[in-house]
Amino acid sequence: MSEMRTTSGTRPVVAFDVQTDAGLFSPVRAGTEVEAAVCDRAWLQAMLDAEAALARAQAGLGTLPKSAADTITAAARAERFDLRALALAARETANPVVGLVQALGEAVAVEDPTAAEYVHRGSTSQDILDTGTMLIAQRALRTIRADLARTARALAVLAVRHRDTVMAGRTLALQAVPTTFGLKAAGWRQLVLDGDARLGQVLEHGLPVSLGGAAGTLAGYLAYARPDGSGERPDTADYVERLTAAFAAETGLAEPVLPWHALRTPVADLAAALAFVTGALGKLAVDVQSLCRTEVGELAEPTAAGRGSSSAMPHKRNPVLTTLIRSAALQVPVLAAGLTQCLMSEDERSAGVWHAEWQQLREVLRLTGGAAHTAVQLVEGLEVRADRMGANLELTGSRIVSERIVAVLAPHLGKPVARQLLTDASAEADSTGRTLGQVLSGTPRLGAYLDAAELARLCDPTTYTGAAGALVDRALRQNVAGPRSNSMGIGSHPR
Repeated sequence: MSEMRTTSGTRPVVAFDVQTDAGLFSPVRAGTEVEAAVCDRAWLQAMLDAEAALARAQAGLGTLPKSAADTITAAARAERFDLRALALAARETANPVVGLVQALGEAVAVEDPTAAEYVHRGSTSQDILDTGTMLIAQRALRTIRADLARTARALAVLAVRHRDTVMAGRTLALQAVPTTFGLKAAGWRQLVLDGDARLGQVLEHGLPVSLGGAAGTLAGYLAYARPDGSGERPDTADYVERLTAAFAAETGLAEPVLPWHALRTPVADLAAALAFVTGALGKLAVDVQSLCRTEVGELAEPTAAGRGSSSAMPHKRNPVLTTLIRSAALQVPVLAAGLTQCLMSEDERSAGVWHAEWQQLREVLRLTGGAAHTAVQLVEGLEVRADRMGANLELTGSRIVSERIVAVLAPHLGKPVARQLLTDASAEADSTGRTLGQVLSGTPRLGAYLDAAELARLCDPTTYTGAAGALVDRALRQNVAGPRSNSMGIGSHPR
């Protein structure tokens, strides 16, 4: 315990560890690859990478000496800088780049005093932080897409294996008509592939370098276009295009049409794609949770030592993987809405809107990454209980196929009469505990249209799955993941 002097006197201050965000209340991303990819040190390195790439791009255009760019690149290593000191310095400037530029200049000066003057040449804080942000997003998205590809492959396996495993289809929480677990798995996979496709579009086209200078005119870059202040000034349009292209090539990011300090499309698009991905994974998680209920028991999460244990009830094995995914899926859209709101950025650079993006975007990336990582664990080890699916199909005593019997009787009785007949028969079966077939077999007027064998066939829910099998086949044939897909429509996204 220490003390802090204030205008009102002395108050105690509890000493604390500055590592205050260890993931204690965000277990979905704790210990995952994406967590490391978006941590403070990773973000610091990304900003340093932006500074070094800018220096190399300018050196390639003759704006500064190559030796200076080499020195800046060598000095731009995150481990050489004090994260906490940079964070505290950011309180005085409202962003971490000002203090970082000063610290980087000092580190470069130790190696070559003449090279220090070329650090951050003509640039501005937002160019460096936004470019670093896009580098962070690029690295995180590659990790997320790799996990989505694994999830899609595992779901394809489940869809094939259970193409004809019949289960109750449920609408508004109640049994509706039969379906197959293969079709359900194919649907989950389709959502995962849709999310992956959106991330692929963002990764390929939507992560640009930021190059605008103080107010989006690139005036500072042009002012330093002649390294020694002499010689003919380069053509403005040509130099801007060449510098942008060189910077993009050095970073591996896209070239923007315009500086985007106050045009936040890249962040809004990224947020929207990540929100879709977590929503897709959330749908999978909610379905699995529902089917894991004790009373349903058609699925079970994969087991692991200690996973799902209750602090009070030894018999319980809680569905923790789906819980983690669902928690992320509930948070990311809210944060993404906040990032979309940041499109309302005033003037040429914002006082507060830009700053509000940073933590929200980091949280969206790591929550989505955590959900994708967890989805792999869930789907690759998912336990499918086909026998329980079959048993649950019998719970309604064949009332689950009443739709089919209406369709068969409608040409003979008319649809309204046939529907009313099945409504009354279903109600009687429910109230008496008899099966629908038993009730219908005692209805004299049906004897002219349905014999006992035909009625038994119609009351068998395992023979009423419609086009479920064909739809599974179609989904697995369709090349929905782009040119890198294989014949199963599963994208291959190496880390």
